[in-house]
Amino acid sequence: MKLLFVSLGCDKNLVDSEEMLGILRDRGHTFTDEETQAEGIIINTCCFIGDAKEESVQTILQMAEYRASGSCRALIVTGCMAQRYQQEILDEIPQVDAVLGTMSYEKIADTLEAVLAGERRLEASPLTQLPMPGRKRVLTTGGHYAYLKIAEGCDKHCTYCIIPRLRGRYRSIPMEELVRVAEGLAEDGVKELILVAQETTVYGKDLYGEKSLHLLLEKLCKISGIRWIRILYCYPEEIYPELIEVMRREEKICHYLDLPIQHASDAVLKRMGRRTTKADLISMVETLRKEIPDIVLRTTLIAGFPGETQEQHEELMEFIDEMEFDRLGVFAYSQEEDTPAASMPDQVEEETKLTWKDELMELQQEVAFDKAREKEGQVVTAMIEGQVSGEDVYVARTYGDAPDVDGYLFVHTRETLVSGDFIKAKITGASEYDLIGEIYDEFAK
Repeated sequence: MKLLFVSLGCDKNLVDSEEMLGILRDRGHTFTDEETQAEGIIINTCCFIGDAKEESVQTILQMAEYRASGSCRALIVTGCMAQRYQQEILDEIPQVDAVLGTMSYEKIADTLEAVLAGERRLEASPLTQLPMPGRKRVLTTGGHYAYLKIAEGCDKHCTYCIIPRLRGRYRSIPMEELVRVAEGLAEDGVKELILVAQETTVYGKDLYGEKSLHLLLEKLCKISGIRWIRILYCYPEEIYPELIEVMRREEKICHYLDLPIQHASDAVLKRMGRRTTKADLISMVETLRKEIPDIVLRTTLIAGFPGETQEQHEELMEFIDEMEFDRLGVFAYSQEEDTPAASMPDQVEEETKLTWKDELMELQQEVAFDKAREKEGQVVTAMIEGQVSGEDVYVARTYGDAPDVDGYLFVHTRETLVSGDFIKAKITGASEYDLIGEIYDEFAK
């Protein structure tokens, strides 16, 4: 069949989508970007916050129209929303033929065949299951970088978060499996591995009795062809000395960490169920910058958590001003059903949440723009992402830029480059979050 596959949500969800694409391709199916040409449509959904849930619902309803009136003979919904609202989706959207929960994506091809045979199906494997990475994954990132999901689920149970109910407890993928997958990606031309999980820093504790991310990194660094290894979603309280040491020692590991801190007020952090205090956060940031002076730190915040006061918001503003994170994103708090925070008193007005979010982003904008201007004159290694159409300008990323969430380096050159090439570039200017540069040396050695 000719299939349309829609992947929504985070990069961890994207890995599941790529696994499903590989399974389907192995069964002989092909893919299209045109809804009108699709004989089958699969939607991998997200429902982490309200906006994501709304996007998933609207996408399902839009694709249901093609199922009802076009050439589409199968509409399948997978992922987090499918896990959370299994029966409701089947009951309320008759055009949906099958629903697959988060741990059932390995059954995507069998489910498609069952639908074509006239069956309407609900697949929801236990959340204790751990699907193993496949050998035929289809990369959707261009082929020069890839996400490597190292674990499933989460044990933190933050009061605002639904993920443990959708993904189960934390389960690490065995190290030998991850090395096998990474070696296969390298053989296919991948040069940057981006390690993801709900939390990467506790990798291996459930399997090996102790945190083992540093051991996994050592093995991944030995893989020929891999140039960069980037680590996302490191809870600050779980960062440990051996991890810092391996980041310092191994040249392939980008001096970049994503630290989702969410807030800086001790009272708000406690209500969130977080396991850090403001003093802990300051100490960890200071340690990382002392041990790895050129480290780039990214974080995320929640604005307008239940009970948050103007004073606590101002405390967070002061913290952000002092810490000067290199990268920062802000979400307005989303009141998610079945979470403890949803029933907390003193829910913050939506208008106030958005105002606080804007204030935080405006403050961070000043910090980020100043940091970008300070880079003028520096020579950096960068990886080519593509070319600006019709111009002698290439889009690149430095070690301090994760795909899709951070800025870019725009390089002017008449050289012929392709995605995945590594270059040396001299930064000549900055434009808001992005950098401007020129070729300093043809290819980075």
